[in-house]
Amino acid sequence: MNIDVVAPTYSRDHRPDCEQMVIALIVNREGFPLSYETFDGNRADVSTLETMLRLIERKYGKARRIWVMDRGIVSEENLAAIRKRGGQYLVGTPRIQMKRFEAELLKDDWIQVRPAVEVKQVTIPQGEETYILCRTAGRKEKEKAIRERFSTRLEQALKRLEKTIATGRLKDRHKMERRLGKIQARHARVSELYDLALRDTPEGVRLVWKMKEERGTWRDLREGAYMLRTNLTAGSAEELWSKYMQLTEAEASFRALKSELSIRPLFHQKEPRVKAHVLVAFLGYALWVTLKHLLKRRPVPLLPSSRSGEPTVPPLSPMKALDLLSTLQSADIVLPTTDGREIRLRRITEPTTEQKCLLHQLGISLPEGLKFHAKCSADSAIA
Repeated sequence: MNIDVVAPTYSRDHRPDCEQMVIALIVNREGFPLSYETFDGNRADVSTLETMLRLIERKYGKARRIWVMDRGIVSEENLAAIRKRGGQYLVGTPRIQMKRFEAELLKDDWIQVRPAVEVKQVTIPQGEETYILCRTAGRKEKEKAIRERFSTRLEQALKRLEKTIATGRLKDRHKMERRLGKIQARHARVSELYDLALRDTPEGVRLVWKMKEERGTWRDLREGAYMLRTNLTAGSAEELWSKYMQLTEAEASFRALKSELSIRPLFHQKEPRVKAHVLVAFLGYALWVTLKHLLKRRPVPLLPSSRSGEPTVPPLSPMKALDLLSTLQSADIVLPTTDGREIRLRRITEPTTEQKCLLHQLGISLPEGLKFHAKCSADSAIA
């Protein structure tokens, strides 16, 4: 995770105006944060794993853990380091490695684990690892839309170059090739799907292109699909996929840090202050996750004595819960008397039904001194 800071670190996102640091955050399967570490901004994610392995083992012992990681932090060296420690892993895999399982993608032996999610297990003979192929309908639609957008941009650029050549404004073949090479480099994500060529015709050089039919089949297969690899020897494809989905808790933690908790950007000039800011954000996230799990409890009746069918608090996000409770306010009313004394009355906003239900679910009670509709005579007069 990259965090914009004003500190002497290098920005690997090519933003010299926003120097960065890298935060490695470790969470358990429920999303509760265990630890974190900070690195300079010029350090690649893949190079942080060895440090985190030593850190966790030093703090929490060498228990057998299952390391769940996305493909951005996976390398053969990192996986070898985990195996050397006798560890187990379940990780994402670069898409390019799916090419060797093209035949498996064509088969119909997929297992549906959710309405729009299918998985299948692939075991390599005499291999120490198991591969899990996964595909989702939502991911397929998203990737298809992205591919069509990039393809449209590529074809528009090709049409402009074609027109420039056809009208005679570009006659040097070497310049044509350079222009075509720049277009391919700029749209590398989809250029491999096209046959592109400059051909000599009686009218002169012409640019021609078409979609590769054989690549179209592979394109349709890979869209919406991704692959996992693991050295776990037990567990079905569905169980392994479910374990990998725990990674979404870590992703959710970074979203919460950057959005709801507003950790970025940091406006500090000294490194200790930057690290102190990150520590406060880490503690804030721990409270955030605690609140999230409290809100996941089964909705309870408005009051302990309420009968079935009474209003209950609907499932809420931490942000929604805080917004709902933020409207509760208290105020002191100070009334001077003719004899020079003061009467102080403390009042608080009357909670709505939804607020009362939420307070009860969280086990929070308002202070005794903040009573509603109390008479002035019941309040204390302070000289």
